[in-house]
Amino acid sequence: MRLVIAACTADYVGRLTAHLPLANRLLLVKADGSVLVHSDGGSYKPLNWMSPPCTLTVGEPDDVDVAEGVREVWTVQHAKSDDRLVVRIHEVLHDSAHELGVDPGLVKDGVEAHLQRLLAEQIETLGDGYQLVRREYMTAIGPVDILCRDGGGGSVAVEIKRRGEIDGVEQLTRYLELMNRDPLLAPVTGVFAAQEIKPQARTLATDRGIRCVTLDYDALKGVDDVEARLF
Repeated sequence: MRLVIAACTADYVGRLTAHLPLANRLLLVKADGSVLVHSDGGSYKPLNWMSPPCTLTVGEPDDVDVAEGVREVWTVQHAKSDDRLVVRIHEVLHDSAHELGVDPGLVKDGVEAHLQRLLAEQIETLGDGYQLVRREYMTAIGPVDILCRDGGGGSVAVEIKRRGEIDGVEQLTRYLELMNRDPLLAPVTGVFAAQEIKPQARTLATDRGIRCVTLDYDALKGVDDVEARLF
């Protein structure tokens, strides 16, 4: 990644036009080819940018640009359209390049795998007498997050999401249809468990006989004493 802090202007030309007047800005040139123009405000969002595929060309300023104090001109041309970003550099305050390597991606606290493990360890969260059969119970169309038995010994398939939406209910419905064909498991009921369940998903689940359970991640981790709460 190349980091350039420069006094510059920037013009976006193509399907829309936009102009940034002369000011000190941070220019990011990423390994994927993208070029982003940042100010010292506005949080993470750049003032303007060009997404890949695109090509950066550094050229000499023309006579008009030279008269205005421009030292070099960056032209970032998109490969699949006429869109281009033109950055006119007046003064470079910093210029450095850094090899960041392969990024492992964002690992979020409370992802579904963490919720699955915690719920499996505390399966009684679903009700008295619940017992874990196994995590990642494999079916012909994919693994069910948790297979367990309720207090009466009945099979229960549990689908876990961070945010429960209609797609998750549909997914669990397909698992239940398949699992209920297995005489060793049937009848199988369903539990849709999530940290947050959308109203539409809850309505659909209820209509299909699937129980919804809202998971308290902090309580499962043991960092939130629910009995000590005032509210």
